[in-house]
Amino acid sequence: MPSQQLLPSAATLDLSSDLVVYAARLMRLVRRTLDLPASVRVLTILDAIGPLGITELSRADGCSQPTMSAQIAQLVESGLVSKEPNPADARASLVTLTEAGRADLAEVRERISHLIAERLESRNRTQADLEAAVSVLRDLVEGESPV
Repeated sequence: MPSQQLLPSAATLDLSSDLVVYAARLMRLVRRTLDLPASVRVLTILDAIGPLGITELSRADGCSQPTMSAQIAQLVESGLVSKEPNPADARASLVTLTEAGRADLAEVRERISHLIAERLESRNRTQADLEAAVSVLRDLVEGESPV
């Protein structure tokens, strides 16, 4: 006998859509409020995955290879990443987060934490509310690519 899977209710589908919409709006609000450069995404990817080539980075970020190459050149110049020959492929290079890049990313994450904490407090949200939201989001992305 084939197992029957219950179809989600209309309310569940609506709330699921809202979750995605509001998660995206939250990220835009954070980037806009804190005036975060696009390069923060690259630092986040490298922190989550580790050293990557330009092609893999551009795929993970959803941008073109030339765009990623330009971003990496700026990040290398600012000392936030290093670019070394790939030992597995002499034609390619590996981009790695430097200690300065880790420190910069930690500072950005701290600024984000303060912004979110302030917004939660101003809306009388509790730590339990935040824990529930984090739990739901973590469950949804757990096991997926860390990007």
